Amino acid sequence: MEQIISAVGVLDKALTILYSIEERPKSLVELVEATGYSRATAHRLAGALELHGLLRRTAEGRYAMGFRVLSLGRSAERSFPLAESALPALEQLVATTAESAQLYVRDGERRVCVAAVESSHGLRTIVERGAALSLTAGSGGMALAATSDDDAWFDSVAQREPGVASVSAAVWIGGQVVAAVGVSGPIERLTSSPGELHGQAVVLAAKAISVASRS
Repeated sequence: MEQIISAVGVLDKALTILYSIEERPKSLVELVEATGYSRATAHRLAGALELHGLLRRTAEGRYAMGFRVLSLGRSAERSFPLAESALPALEQLVATTAESAQLYVRDGERRVCVAAVESSHGLRTIVERGAALSLTAGSGGMALAATSDDDAWFDSVAQREPGVASVSAAVWIGGQVVAAVGVSGPIERLTSSPGELHGQAVVLAAKAISVASRS
């Protein structure tokens, strides 16, 4: 897995352990394989994270996200009210397009999903809140890189994931792009030109989120 390197090596290693179980719990052997650390190092760091409540042990003895992470996540949400104020617009966007809607913000060289509403279709795109995706693949990354507030939408087809299409627009507040809102779903429904189908709806959602954030 990709490792983030800062000037504090022990912190980098501890967080790499934490990130390695983001998708599913892992045994100590799997932690060693995922991080490349020695068994002793992985065990020591995992034990320290467990002591702080950031990791816990499952009934099978695997390392999983600790309950302290839930508390930190709720605190992060409270400190970012845009995600909550955007929900009505996301729900309306899903009702209009029948596709899953997401709100992304930029976090360094990634985009992070801070709010999402799923489509009712059995075959749909699911992006979990907190999921970190590439800035260089997908319409959400394009929207976050927008340079002018000109009602533009951006679409992509099979860039981020095979079989998935999306269309997004930038959310502007005070002359700055603060987020990207979009819908995504299977190419079979969104076609090879998803912007022609849902571009206007996404732009309207972006404007609604901008207005809601100021009220």
